[in-house]
Order: sequence, then structure tokens, then C-alpha cells
Amino acid sequence: MIRLSAKSRYAVSALMHLAIHGGEAPVRLAEISVCQGISVSYVDQIFTRLRGADLVRGVPGPRGGYRLTRPAADISVGEVIRVMEAGRRGEPRGGSVLSRIIWQRLGERLDAYVDGLSLADFVQRPQIREAISRQYQGGQWRCDVCGALAQRRSPGVGELRP
Repeated sequence: MIRLSAKSRYAVSALMHLAIHGGEAPVRLAEISVCQGISVSYVDQIFTRLRGADLVRGVPGPRGGYRLTRPAADISVGEVIRVMEAGRRGEPRGGSVLSRIIWQRLGERLDAYVDGLSLADFVQRPQIREAISRQYQGGQWRCDVCGALAQRRSPGVGELRP
């Protein structure tokens, strides 16, 4: 099984959170922190890289937070992983020429697969949409993890923005 760093996994999840909940208002890092179960400083480190790669932009002010810079359909999971894994992945070393060719080709196929998955692909999955719909029952959003963030109005399942 291929392993990704925690930063890559959290970055993809955080951007999916923006794709799901950021259509109405910017999403604060504190909200992502609570929902992901990680510290605000760790989320800030992740968003520093995401800002540098122009995947998110900050919205200043008391109701500020973060938004995606492009539609979720235009942001691939592979792009996010490459931003977060920059400098960590090298060419296969050692072994035979055949082994290096096999691992290079496998890497190319994995890259093509994650490049073909957009954030919107996940947001549009029926099980994700059902979970979102359950969160919004009662008119306000309530996070399944913290249960306390009820400030967002329901976008309605049909209105979710990819």
C-alpha cells in the first residue's frame, strides 16, 4: 500500500471541507482544526503551503477564512499531494534496471490516477452527499465530529457546489 504523509491526507481533507462548506462563506482554520481533530498551528502550516501553491486564498476580517481559488472540479487530488509532498519523493534508487523501470511505471500510473480525481468527484459521491444532508438536518450545519459548529446555513444537497 502506498503511504502518504499526514500533511497530504489532512490537506486533501481540508480542501474537501472547503469544497463542501465554503460556497456560502469563507471557512476558518479553527473550524477545519476541530473537524479534522488537529491543532490550528498544524492546519496553518498546511495552509501556508496551499496558499503558496495558489490553491486557497485568505479572506480577511471578522467573518474571514479561506476559499478555494478555483472550482473544486479544477483541483486534482494529485496536485494537492504534489504540493504537500514536494521534495519528499525521489526517483527509485538501487535495485536492477528492471526494478527501477517497474517502479517508475507504477509511479506514473498512480500519478495519472490521482490527477484524474478532483475534489468535486468526492463531493458528488452519493455517500458523501448523504452524510452532508444528514449534517444539515434541522436547518443549520452541525459537524459530526465536534457537534458545536452550527453557524452555517444549509446549502441543500442540490445546491452543493463542486
